[in-house]
Amino acid sequence: MSNLFPKSANKLPFQIILLVFVLGSLVAAGTTYYATNSYINVGYAPVQPVPFSHALHNGQLGIDCRYCHVGVDKSGTSSVPAAQTCMNCHNQVKTDSPLLAVVRDSYASGDPVPWVKIHQVPDYVYFNHSVHINRGVSCVMCHGQINEMDVVHQAKPLSMGFCLECHRSPEKFVRDPKLVTQLDWKNPGGEAGQLEDGKKFVHDWNIKPPQSCSGCHR
Repeated sequence: MSNLFPKSANKLPFQIILLVFVLGSLVAAGTTYYATNSYINVGYAPVQPVPFSHALHNGQLGIDCRYCHVGVDKSGTSSVPAAQTCMNCHNQVKTDSPLLAVVRDSYASGDPVPWVKIHQVPDYVYFNHSVHINRGVSCVMCHGQINEMDVVHQAKPLSMGFCLECHRSPEKFVRDPKLVTQLDWKNPGGEAGQLEDGKKFVHDWNIKPPQSCSGCHR
């Protein structure tokens, strides 16, 4: 009587175990990579090469966000300021401060300041800064009250649920684009005023945030 199964079937249990192990390893690696502080942990505040205070520069001195983050309202990404931007002021202010040595060295050599990225989304997520800013989504919606931070930290989870909350009810979050970089601004009408104004903005500006997978995963 011939064998019911070919000899190669003897390897099948081993192959199944190997496949499960590989898939499990990939899932574990992906979870470890994307479920780290860099992506979802509120409070992530890495040590930076230069102690830059947004509370001082923006909150007290009133420097507009777009002065350092050039083109954030025109580009898909938010640029990190070059040493030249810092030196526009610091060639006269605190010129010998040891805390700014990295900036001065960067300006002299042309090498970028090695800032550590804080706010980021996974590679499989598409996010365009200019689209949000030009439709009245203020910096504080995603970054928190960054104008009060001496040390920048991740204030919001930046998760899919966080994004969808806004995409499903944009009237709760949008404001006049002229007020986007006024980080302390609150709607004088409170929550009711925000909803009333927000609904008008959504209608007048034809705001239709995507809720399908292809809207953010391209």
